[in-house]
Amino acid sequence: MTRIRALPVVLAATAAYAAGFAALSVLRQRAFATGRFDLGNMVQAVWSTAHGHPLQMTNLHGAQISRLAAHVDPILVLFAPLWLIWPSPDLLLVTQALVVATGAWPVFLLARKHLGSQRAGLGFTIVYLLYPATGWLTLNEFHPVALATPFLLFAFWYLDNDRLLPFAVFAVAAAACKEEIGLVLAGFGIWYAFAKRRRLEGAVIAALGIGWSVVAIGVVIPHYHAGGESDFYGRYSEVGGSAAGIVKTTFTHPLRIVHAALGARDLRYMLDLVAPLAGLCLLAPLALVAALPELALNVLSATTTQTSIHFHSPAGLIAPLVIAAIFGARRLGRWALPVTAVVVLASLAGNYRLGPIPGWRHLPGGNHFQATAQRVTRHDRIAARALALIPKSAVVSATNTLGAHLSARRRVLSFPFIQDALWIAADETQPGYADRYAPLPTAIELAALRRNPDWRLVFEQDGILVFHRSPA
Repeated sequence: MTRIRALPVVLAATAAYAAGFAALSVLRQRAFATGRFDLGNMVQAVWSTAHGHPLQMTNLHGAQISRLAAHVDPILVLFAPLWLIWPSPDLLLVTQALVVATGAWPVFLLARKHLGSQRAGLGFTIVYLLYPATGWLTLNEFHPVALATPFLLFAFWYLDNDRLLPFAVFAVAAAACKEEIGLVLAGFGIWYAFAKRRRLEGAVIAALGIGWSVVAIGVVIPHYHAGGESDFYGRYSEVGGSAAGIVKTTFTHPLRIVHAALGARDLRYMLDLVAPLAGLCLLAPLALVAALPELALNVLSATTTQTSIHFHSPAGLIAPLVIAAIFGARRLGRWALPVTAVVVLASLAGNYRLGPIPGWRHLPGGNHFQATAQRVTRHDRIAARALALIPKSAVVSATNTLGAHLSARRRVLSFPFIQDALWIAADETQPGYADRYAPLPTAIELAALRRNPDWRLVFEQDGILVFHRSPA
């Protein structure tokens, strides 16, 4: 395949992915398949920044905090001027799809360079776009860390070509997407030091990457967090409860680490990441070094969503895994091109079994998970009509799925937390974030509101309720 024929296919595939996943993401928002946690958080942080309150948001318990108290993802600030032009959650969802799609280009360039073939480059472009984790990352509401995936791929491409200035630009952009991405960049530095024999430059990159993550986790988050330490440390209580605690547990109780990292759920997660790449990534262990910190953070966590490709947890893994698969194919020499065809088939099979494309559910064995999440129902249209009653500037308390549509305001609370809310929007058919594991509190609170003379029920249809606080 000549270059003239390959490039249009690469561009067409990238454009098709961007358009298709942007449309799916917007439809999922219309179908109330998103939530105040997490899309609403990002919307409120961007809205607040655009209105003079940088990265401010309302936490679960109703306090106004900085987004930096939870995650260090200052790249959200860049969305503020865009919000003034397009004030809608769709801005974040569409941008995410477009940016993730651009990662196909550095993948094409890397594969073409290292495998010496336009067809191999095109093949790995398709692999990246079909990779189940890439698709779910794009559709999992909006998370700044999703943008790190293509930024990391561009950064590695420039690093591989010894172009350190553009590498630094994309590395900084990636690091601004979440606090632990610096550890992935540190892995790139280790690769550069040994694979390219640029020991000093590689050591500097690794040191800066680690330093950024240490400062972000150990200084920035505690500075903005009233409790001192991140709430996310609770996910690691079984293995130490903090970075220092995990290191201590590694030496004092190593079997506890092994048990936490190699459970059935963890092994399935790793298989879901490796199998769609036909295991090729395992043939390039030096490139895989960059994936190890993020993988450890996921498998050691007690939170099940961190060991599932259906969420954003693989964001820091996709780039090093795809890069390692390209280098793994290169190790096979003259068999690299046939193996590329195999990995394309593996990614297609993986997408069929695990991916988010809705059409697979109509075929035997096709993925059914969230296969109808983009379907807008009568219930969704009723909810949209109900939310239109709530003034855009009013303080509101909402259940999780409704909250994603009400977060572009100064204060938005998570029902059943009410505090100073003047409006309440609740979906009786879906519990709120605060009580999503036990819907009984939502039912009790709603029953109490019906009896409370301070609140007037102004909308009730198909389980959608809107209350307005009566004047004193």
